[in-house]
Amino acid sequence: MGAIALGMVSTAAAADVVIRISKYRQTMYVYVDGYLERMWAVSTGRWGYSTPEGSYRPTSLDASHRSGRYGGAPMPYAIFFHGGYAIHGSYDVDRLGEPASHGCIRLHPRNASELYNLVRDYGPDDTTIIVSY
Repeated sequence: MGAIALGMVSTAAAADVVIRISKYRQTMYVYVDGYLERMWAVSTGRWGYSTPEGSYRPTSLDASHRSGRYGGAPMPYAIFFHGGYAIHGSYDVDRLGEPASHGCIRLHPRNASELYNLVRDYGPDDTTIIVSY
């Protein structure tokens, strides 16, 4: 039995997985084969830090990444998409839904794990990440 379709999206991308992040709403929308499957609160870049806008493909996946820039901070289930920027789990779950990161896109670790597995299973070439205001 498949997931319940919550809505359909039309995209120019030929990807099977489309991850849309609204910085304004601090929300991630995950579409699989055109259907909205998940919607989660995120944290994007706080004041003084920016989360880059645009359309990207995942460049690498790392289930147990630690930041080399921020004191080895855990970044579980990291999906890198633009240089050092990634979608990853965060244990600072009380801040989800508001800008709080150094530019990465933070998710609850449980949601990050689910997203990571989805992207891994479909593959980076069949995944598009769209970040907009």
